[in-house]
Amino acid sequence: MLGLLADRTRLALLRRLGEGEADVTTLAEACGAARPSVSQHLARLRLAGLVATRKEGRRVIYALRHGHLRNLVEEALSVADHQLGALPPHD
Repeated sequence: MLGLLADRTRLALLRRLGEGEADVTTLAEACGAARPSVSQHLARLRLAGLVATRKEGRRVIYALRHGHLRNLVEEALSVADHQLGALPPHD
C-alpha cells in the first residue's frame, strides 16, 4: 500500500477524497492531471481496496473505503514536509 502512496497523483487523489466523495472530473481538476490519467490511478486504488465507487446516474463517484486512510495520507504528507524542510536549500 505504501508503494501506491509513493505516486504524487495518487497521493493527491487520496488527499482530495479525504475531504469527501468526488467524480473523475472534480478529482482531475483538484490534482491538475488529465482525466485519463486520473481514471487509471483511480482504477489502481480501487483494485487495491483503497477507494470505493458508486453510480450516480452515468457518473461514478469515488470515496475513501476506510476513514483511517485519510489519517495515513495526512501523516505521509506531514513526514514528507518535514523531510523536505530538513533539506539544505538548492543553489
